[in-house]
Amino acid sequence: MPTASQQHRGFTIVEMLVVIGIIGLLVSLIVPAVSSVRREALSISCQANLRQLHAGVEAYRSTIKGQLPMCDFLPAATPEGPVGGLVEVLGKSLGTDCTCWFCAADDDQEGSLDAGTSYLYMPGLLRYAPQVQIRVAALMAASVAEVSLTPRQRERRRREAEAKLVGVLYEQNPRAFALITDSQDRHMIGSRNPRNAVYVDGSVSILRDTDDVEEGEDTAQD
Repeated sequence: MPTASQQHRGFTIVEMLVVIGIIGLLVSLIVPAVSSVRREALSISCQANLRQLHAGVEAYRSTIKGQLPMCDFLPAATPEGPVGGLVEVLGKSLGTDCTCWFCAADDDQEGSLDAGTSYLYMPGLLRYAPQVQIRVAALMAASVAEVSLTPRQRERRRREAEAKLVGVLYEQNPRAFALITDSQDRHMIGSRNPRNAVYVDGSVSILRDTDDVEEGEDTAQD
């Protein structure tokens, strides 16, 4: 017959340490898994944004004979708000306050958020490539004799020339250049920080480090 003291015996220190150890082990296994799931969810949300932005670009291209919009690769942050960039070009169709402009993992309050978008418009960078600007300069030099052109008309002609030449780069190598990417590496996978990107054909890829790409780890998602 057990005594009263035996019936009400509590945990020993050793038993408590064992329980604490088991709980700690479970937490160490669960927390990384939860964090990984959360990061994956943020990355998927970001990819959905890129698809929506790509649809906006395609709709705009349908109004300008299939050419790519020519604008700054990122809006300029000013006291009055973001100026320029793809946000301004697609603002009327998508709305400048559309959540699609911001990556769910973006918390850069004084950087990309102030600029109005988390994403870089890559044709806005490629327009300054030497092979583009050299040919644009030659085309503009040929139009110097057209004295009837106003400064605004000349600028429009320059942008149209840039759009055509950048468009050729994308047509020749549709998978060599992303159309829109994250403005920062914020989707960590292990020890790597790849970017999300959408291509001119609408496919979305995870851009990994150069070494990873060489090893064949670059993945594309239609």
